Order: sequence, then structure tokens, then C-alpha cells
Amino acid sequence: MSARSLSYEFRIPNHELWRILQFLFGLVLVLCLTTACERTSTQSATLLDSNCRPVQHVMGESCIPLQPQRVVTLDGVSLEYALALGIQPVGSVLDQLDGHLIEQVKHQGNRIENIGTAGAPNLEKILQLKPDLILGLDFHQPIYSEIARIAPVVLFEFQYSGRWKELFQTFANSFGQSDVAQQVLDRYDQRINQLKQTLANPLPTVSVIRIDPASINVYFKDSFCGVILQDAGLPRPPAQNLSATEAQQTFNNPIQAAVNQERLDLVNGDVIFTWIGENTLEATQDAQAQIDKLKTDPLWQKLPAVQQNRVYYVPSYWIGSGPISANLVVDDLFKYLIPDLP
Repeated sequence: MSARSLSYEFRIPNHELWRILQFLFGLVLVLCLTTACERTSTQSATLLDSNCRPVQHVMGESCIPLQPQRVVTLDGVSLEYALALGIQPVGSVLDQLDGHLIEQVKHQGNRIENIGTAGAPNLEKILQLKPDLILGLDFHQPIYSEIARIAPVVLFEFQYSGRWKELFQTFANSFGQSDVAQQVLDRYDQRINQLKQTLANPLPTVSVIRIDPASINVYFKDSFCGVILQDAGLPRPPAQNLSATEAQQTFNNPIQAAVNQERLDLVNGDVIFTWIGENTLEATQDAQAQIDKLKTDPLWQKLPAVQQNRVYYVPSYWIGSGPISANLVVDDLFKYLIPDLP
């Protein structure tokens, strides 16, 4: 066989060569597209991560805006924390606000839209506000799946009011505002220190009670107001000087317990702070009637604080949950325990 004929046998026909080139071209195209898609996906994920902050909460993880502009709060606690941090909510539950928060909302003008009641906010109103972030406490878990369709949601665990500082810091950390929260708490500490330096010895024993239509409730040292009294170094009556753990074991409640009028000795103290904290006008009127009845009780009249006119009726921010409430309680301590201040 000649060399020419041998070379001819290994020659690829033109139509086969074209098919091979087509295959190779397609393979290169697929590889290029795959690489481009992977690069685009990576860039998109990076962009997403750079535009939001992942936050762990009771329902898992939510990626919240770095600079939220339209915040909705589902309860008074979240609203108070937001206001304390200088965050302007566009909407909030306003039905159960204490007087101090109502004043804060009035200060904000009409910029905070009422979205309904705590535990049952109006989802349509929330949707109309077009929020980019929704904040609330863990008792809103039953509606989480619904509100999470509207905007990213963060629900904070709420154990009891005496842990308000820790919860406030957790709230602030979600926004990357831990420094702002620390400044707020530092200002509170400065006022507490000023109070401690001004109080005269011997320090009065402070009793804290709440009078409602059905009972008298004493508040223990790990309640919201109890923690403030601890910070101020003010002693409590032995019956109220229980930690959250001790109160939970004894009364199945970490911060308060109901007593009947036959045990008014449990409310005894050098001074007594009390308030009416009801959510309806009718309930408030019933509680006021209970106070009027209590004033005629001989056991009540025998209490030293009653005899010395050292029973002080204060607003319901004494069972608040945040720094705005705490500073108002400190105002009352200055007002009633250091009455000669200008």
C-alpha cells in the first residue's frame, strides 16, 4: 500500500469534522454559561448579605435591613425600646400604652400609626404601612407566619420584666446599636448614683404593691421596679425581698404575688408605692373603688406608712419594661424620698 493511500485512510471526512467542532463549541458554551451563572449567584448572595444583617430570634433567623426605614412594633415594650434608641416607628400597637409612652407618641405627632391591639394587630394596616422590619415579643409567635410574609420579623424572648436591661441590649444589638444602648443605660446609672448620694441614712424600707379590683399584689425584688430599687440600694420588706427563683418556687410567679386583706402585714414598709394599672376605664374605676375601700380597713390604717402619710400613688410605668419607664421611676424616687430637693 502506498504512503498516499495510507494517509487517505486516516483522513477525517468534512461532515464528521463539522460535527466534532459543533460538539466542542457547545461544550465550551455550557462551561462558560455555568461559570457565569455561578459568578452571578455568588455576587447576588454577596449583595444580599451586604444589604441585611442576619439576626437570631425565637423563631429562627431573619435577615433585617442594615438601615431600616419603616419599622413596625407589635407591643408597648418593643415601642419603648425603639423610642429609647431613637428609632422612629411608622406603626405600633397603642392600645395598652402607659401614660409615659402615650406622651412619647404625642411628641412624635401623627407619625406613629395605630395598628390595633397587642396580640391581635391589624395585618391589613401593617401591610398598608409597607414596613421593612417588624419587631415584637415572643407572645406573637402564633401570627409569625402571617406577618413574616409582609416583612422580616424579629421576635424577642421575654421572661419577666426585671430582665429589662438584658432585653434592651439584645434589642439594640439586632440593629447594631449596642453603643447607643450602653449610652442610654449609662445615663440611667448616673441618675441612680446621684440618687444614692442624695438619699439620707437610714434608708427607708420600700414596699411596692398594685391594687386591682380582685386583689392586692406585692412586687418582689426581681420585678421591673424591684430591680430599680436594688440599683438604688433601697431595702425591701422581708416578705417582698424574694429573688425571681424564690418567688417562682413559692408563688409560681417570678415577680409578684396576690395577698388578701387579712395579710396586709406583707405590704408593710416605711414607704409604700402603689398604682392602678388597668387597661379599661371600667377596670380602673373598679380598682379605684378597691383603694377607697382599703383606706377604711383598720388593718390598713395601722400600717406605719399609712399613719405617717407615706403612701404614694404613682402611674403604671412602675411595672414598665424599659429605660424610659425606669427613668420615670427614678424621678418618683427623687420626688418622694427626697422631697426637699428644689
